[in-house]
Amino acid sequence: MSTTRTLLGTEEPEYELTEALDPDVAGVFADLPEADLAFRDRARQFVNTEILPVIDDYWNRAEYPVHLVKRLGDFDLLRDGIDVEGFAHQSALAAGLVMAEISRGDGSIGTIIAVQGALALRSIALLGSAEQKAEWLVPLATGEKLGAFGLTEPTHGSDSVSLETVARSVNSGSADSGSVDGGYEITGHKKWIGNGSVGDVTVVWARGDDGKVHGYLVPQDAPGYSAEVITNKVSLRAIWQARITLDAVRVPESARLAEANSFADTSRVLQATRLGVAWAALGHATACYETAVHYSRQRIQFGRPLAASQIVQERLARMLSELTSMQTLIVQLTRRDEAGALSGPAAALGKYTATRAARSIAANARDLLGGNGILLDNRVARHFTDIESLHTYEGTETVQALLIGRDITGISAFTS
Repeated sequence: MSTTRTLLGTEEPEYELTEALDPDVAGVFADLPEADLAFRDRARQFVNTEILPVIDDYWNRAEYPVHLVKRLGDFDLLRDGIDVEGFAHQSALAAGLVMAEISRGDGSIGTIIAVQGALALRSIALLGSAEQKAEWLVPLATGEKLGAFGLTEPTHGSDSVSLETVARSVNSGSADSGSVDGGYEITGHKKWIGNGSVGDVTVVWARGDDGKVHGYLVPQDAPGYSAEVITNKVSLRAIWQARITLDAVRVPESARLAEANSFADTSRVLQATRLGVAWAALGHATACYETAVHYSRQRIQFGRPLAASQIVQERLARMLSELTSMQTLIVQLTRRDEAGALSGPAAALGKYTATRAARSIAANARDLLGGNGILLDNRVARHFTDIESLHTYEGTETVQALLIGRDITGISAFTS
């Protein structure tokens, strides 16, 4: 399983860390439908052949392997459970398994699916007109086109409902409209927008003349649209997020998402993605756990493997306990989702529980690997930092806790 390399006259083992362990002691994933297994196996193949051989280099250089978006489409791994004409049905469980497997390989690539499929594609599929769906669903599902989701603003992250970007109606045929059908003029700023600088379309959420939040399909080459890649990140380094400026960007009436008429509609998209974040956390946690197991078996200290130490075995048992709890909760919530019975607080609980557990498992694995735990070669450091982003996006731990707390008590602790 291991090889050696010579360093200053000594031989140091190279630890084999890529073998999947499938730690499912509770049988949570036993007897999966063949169709779901096919998606999982395809995602695992993609990780082994296309992600792991290259990702450390991209992550280290903070470069975006954009070509992998099209490859994800070739493997039909971009849809996040959205039905698209011409594609095989993908269950919510299959979508979760894909997200877990891809995130088990790398968080940046998992985030591609979260941005492209879970957010941009889902927004159009749930809220778009027939014409909008016909234009965008297949190109986004195949990765031929790249999509972004523009909600978060520089001054409104968790407080996204208070967004300040505006979409002003332009009177049809007016002298200053430049458009025969009137349409909208969008002005504002967005931040942390994945694919926002390298894509084809951004779903921009803005406040209309009626004061309500609506969605608009904005071409990224539209005059007035500009994007700057956010640099100096220490997490999710292999995907680019952008600061976006919308300076009186003109779009036609047909660019408005037909069924996006309030922030409640935006929340429909966000609620559906929270389980995806939980599945991604499971993937990260699984990678950290299996790395810790392999390393502890192979690392010799004081004349014996680390795995022979009681404290190491206790740590591995604790990690497996947390991992099994994650598996059980997420699968049950996904089944509720497929039955149309998943509530917002339940989705929040899934995200809250999973990212907290993933942080704990990653921290334990990083510590167990000692100094080698900070090397990209040993995977844990990359997952350790990427989980920090996962813990924050799609609603911070605090916001999730307040959603859950409001459901428990019947009292809202959010302040206006």
